Amino acid sequence: MSISKYSCSASLPPSKGGVDPEDIDPDAEFGGSAARKELERKLLRKLDLRMSILVLIYILNYVDRNNAGAARSRGLVADLHLTDQQFATLLSILYVGYIIMQIPSNMFLNFTGKPSLYLPACMAVWGMISALTGVTTNFTGAVITRFFLGFVEAAFFPGSLFLISKWYKRTEIGLRTAILYCGNIISNAFGALLASGILGGMNNVLGHAAWRWLFYLEGALTVFVAVCAVFILPDFPSTTKWLSDDEQDAGVGDQKETEQGGLTHGLYLAVTDWTVWWFAMAVNAIVVSLSFNAYFPTLSATLGYNPTVSLLLVAPPFVFAVIVTFCLCRHSDYKQERFYHIIGSWIAGIIGFIIAISTMNTAARYVSLFLMAQTYAGLVVMLAWMNNSFPRPPSKRAVCVAIINGFSQLGNVAGSYIWPLRWGPTYRYSYGICIAASGTAIIMAWIFKQHLISLNEKLEREEQEKGIEEKGFRYLL
Repeated sequence: MSISKYSCSASLPPSKGGVDPEDIDPDAEFGGSAARKELERKLLRKLDLRMSILVLIYILNYVDRNNAGAARSRGLVADLHLTDQQFATLLSILYVGYIIMQIPSNMFLNFTGKPSLYLPACMAVWGMISALTGVTTNFTGAVITRFFLGFVEAAFFPGSLFLISKWYKRTEIGLRTAILYCGNIISNAFGALLASGILGGMNNVLGHAAWRWLFYLEGALTVFVAVCAVFILPDFPSTTKWLSDDEQDAGVGDQKETEQGGLTHGLYLAVTDWTVWWFAMAVNAIVVSLSFNAYFPTLSATLGYNPTVSLLLVAPPFVFAVIVTFCLCRHSDYKQERFYHIIGSWIAGIIGFIIAISTMNTAARYVSLFLMAQTYAGLVVMLAWMNNSFPRPPSKRAVCVAIINGFSQLGNVAGSYIWPLRWGPTYRYSYGICIAASGTAIIMAWIFKQHLISLNEKLEREEQEKGIEEKGFRYLL
């Protein structure tokens, strides 16, 4: 929560009485610095409480997206008469609509300033579309629902990242991004447990197959939470009604950042910045290595247990990933360092891939699943690095978030095709591709860091030339 962001004396207007602005206490109107800090703490708690609904929404976002993977071996493929290639297309087609809508959605969100209405509305629609997947009877019907599911789901994650960046300061973004993304990771555990219960106990209820009930019930739950979210989610700092006068006067958020140009100016700034595309390609590479996510029930099935137990075994690795993600991001914020925290997680993931390639031992392969799952921790720190590296103006940041997240989903499209059943049960070729993708992402992240180092050196030289003694803005490395 960036209350103190604009509190420097340089931002105060000249005094008519000849008083030097530097002699004015910027915290005086709040009753002193101690009172201001208490105000910040109260607002931060209030904001965190409201923002917490984003975690639940993200859980349902991924549950609705990945339930096809859980239903794969429980009647979906047989009832719809799908081939391996068609099932992979069913997974990948979602990301076509998802990619198309990223940029226009975030531009619209920045323009309207009403995430409390826009995001829940999109959520309610995707919940209904997800439920409709349960009534499909062939490949064509399933593909259509999956395409439009991605089309509407595109609004949520980039919109949430942008909303977080509008409220929190850079020392707080990493942890909040981690908490949000934990919803993604938890969804793999929660979704598997939910799917296990529905698929195990709802078969032929009212004459419907269990996999159809999976889509009906999860879609209905999504719509219910969407209605609740309308009354909980905050808008942007400049459009939120529940801020007190003191909280508004404190300069919360980035509403004082100046915007130059019209609605498309941020789009122009983002698409002409080569570092945005470089960062997007790096995230895209690591997303390819995370493509095991949609096939995790299939991978756990290679351990040799029955379908119900295989689904239950999906949960522990992702619970572990949540713990690692929270700790890594918190430490990254504390140290104000990104790069080494990112690659540490990714290297551990590469070790997991190597173990899975090297042995069919049950215990070793299950350990490898834990190491693979925690790769998400590095991605979450990478997303926090994104908000730190493209801070302003807000219109550019909105488009940057959309470009990077949207472009990275090409990794999910490609990743949908690297886990064919004929490569099982070892999936050596699949894991080899994941290792190559992780290595590429590490190299690209290092090059990006070198670029930021050069920008920081340039900023330091400019300050020295202007005789500025106080250290100004620096990019996090």
